[in-house]
Amino acid sequence: MRATTIHAPYDVRLSDVPDPKLDGPTDAVVKVVASCICGSDLWPYRGENKIRPGSRIGHEFVGIVEEIGSDVRTVKPGDFVIAPFVVSDGTCPHCQAGYQTACQNLVGYGSSRADGGQGEYVKLPYADGTLVATPELPDDSLVPSLLTLSDVMGTGWHAARAARVKAGDTVVVVGDGAVGLCGVLAASRMGAERVVAMSRHEPRQKLAVEFGATDIIAERGDAARDAVLELTGGVGADAVLECVGTGQAMTTAFEVARAGATVGFVGVPHGVDVPIRTMFSRNVGLAGGMAPVRAYLPELMADVLAGEINPGLVFDAELPLAEVAEGYKAMHERRAVKVLLKP
Repeated sequence: MRATTIHAPYDVRLSDVPDPKLDGPTDAVVKVVASCICGSDLWPYRGENKIRPGSRIGHEFVGIVEEIGSDVRTVKPGDFVIAPFVVSDGTCPHCQAGYQTACQNLVGYGSSRADGGQGEYVKLPYADGTLVATPELPDDSLVPSLLTLSDVMGTGWHAARAARVKAGDTVVVVGDGAVGLCGVLAASRMGAERVVAMSRHEPRQKLAVEFGATDIIAERGDAARDAVLELTGGVGADAVLECVGTGQAMTTAFEVARAGATVGFVGVPHGVDVPIRTMFSRNVGLAGGMAPVRAYLPELMADVLAGEINPGLVFDAELPLAEVAEGYKAMHERRAVKVLLKP
């Protein structure tokens, strides 16, 4: 079979790898229908994260179950399934509390136990604790939105939940990548009265408005802070979603938060210092982290299948798996918000 491998910064290839096979009773093999490239995949691509040369990459996919181990009960061959971006057993105390990304037996894709997601097939353990099946085979038009539930829509939702967004709030979303855009959609869906999207790119601004943004701020740094304060009469936002992970993004998030607000952060932190003095003096909270998208999947899947939300619009490019290297390049150069891959 073919799968995406990473060898060095800016060196992603489609390689021939061994066909997957069941190794244990909780395993499943899934034939990939669609996968995609995540903004967090760009960290190793750019050399910001350590690379194991030749390792498989990718953690977002949907597909059809091909085989299951003898202990698997919740999915069966022929089911269309959504795979959250990490593998969780579903039974440990953290999973039971709804924090599957802190599973005591967590398995990452591209490891020795779970194949990378950007391939033709994926073998993974803990099928019952990880995979979520749709009630029936979905229409092809729904596949992009269902694919977002493996990561970016659930992550944007987690940012809004962590920030305690409620009806009538003014919400600022820092970041206009796929997660930030899904954060806009989540805040709007939760009833926010005003959703301010920070974006300097016209196509992303348009999508933010389609997802429910009421205001767009293109400035960065101090100018962005001043623009938010002007919009809010000098008060700031009731809730802030930090969806980037850089030091500047976190600084901006705290600067635009009103006293007593919460910053919900889901951007993978790189070079971030938490402003503890600001948090203390202004009672601004910080919550969030790696999103337990498995906990949100049933609710969000029902919304997608009912036509209530269409987060699949974040995919502005679709490529065959054979052109995966071009997909990485397009996202690195910000020519694409998010690239969908078809085997």
